[in-house]
Amino acid sequence: HRRFDYRPKTDPYCQARYTFCPTGSDIPVMKEEDVIEVYRLQTPVWEFKYGDLLGHLKIMHDAVGFKSSLTGKNYTMEWYELFQLGNCTFPHLRPGMDAPFWCNQGAACFYEGIDDAHWKENGTLVLVTTISGTMFNEMAKWVKYDNETGIYYETWTVQASPDKQSVVWFDSYECSKFILRTYQKLADLGAVFRKIQTNYTSIILFSGEPIYLGNETSIFGPRGNKTLAAAIRDFYYPFKPHRTVGEFFVDLFKIIDRVILNGQFYLFYNLEYWFLPMKFPYLKIIYEEVPLPTGSKMSFGV
Repeated sequence: HRRFDYRPKTDPYCQARYTFCPTGSDIPVMKEEDVIEVYRLQTPVWEFKYGDLLGHLKIMHDAVGFKSSLTGKNYTMEWYELFQLGNCTFPHLRPGMDAPFWCNQGAACFYEGIDDAHWKENGTLVLVTTISGTMFNEMAKWVKYDNETGIYYETWTVQASPDKQSVVWFDSYECSKFILRTYQKLADLGAVFRKIQTNYTSIILFSGEPIYLGNETSIFGPRGNKTLAAAIRDFYYPFKPHRTVGEFFVDLFKIIDRVILNGQFYLFYNLEYWFLPMKFPYLKIIYEEVPLPTGSKMSFGV
């Protein structure tokens, strides 16, 4: 997943049903001698609206919590889409614009408090390590860098087969990956994690070797490939928001026909388009263990 020099301004066309990070705040500077508990937080996606519904499918959202021993204050940190998951996964086909239009930025959100009920009721709230104030402050600097350079959300992991040793063509870039990066940064700073099982959700597409198609300019520009441009627009059209149930099922049939029966998928990754020759089992949602990291430095003695 490519890093960028800066985060571009979002286009006013991109609108979120739910405000991104509505109570967000700056990350505080902790006193060096502070002892801070670090918590693993996980809950079903859209739990606030649908409860445990997506939890049964193991579609989970991840975050990390902190508790200062000096102040007693709690904090939550997470990373998610600025304009909801659908906008990050599929583009808009705007009138008068040849190229698909993406609202696919993601970002970190930090705010005071941990909503215990939200994380505990259908998910997880468990202590994973303890760090010093110095380590927390170093992590905060890293979060700023990570947030300014890793700016685009990517829903899909793409790999060659369900085998664990399979080639991964493209890796996802979503909430769980941010939490894993955060844990690794804390481990590198000296955090020692408890030995507990930690699982994360991945949505995987299965494909033969991807074929590079080009970027927006080379495909949709004045000298672009009009046939390819039309094929990409045609592929994304059935994924639009639907007004009626009938419209949804008509487009669902088109998606099944294109992706499964004809083995075709167009992926937008790092601002470039790729063709995926899809193969069985086409798509799978897994909830797989990723162990907590081990550090590369000596513990700070917390």
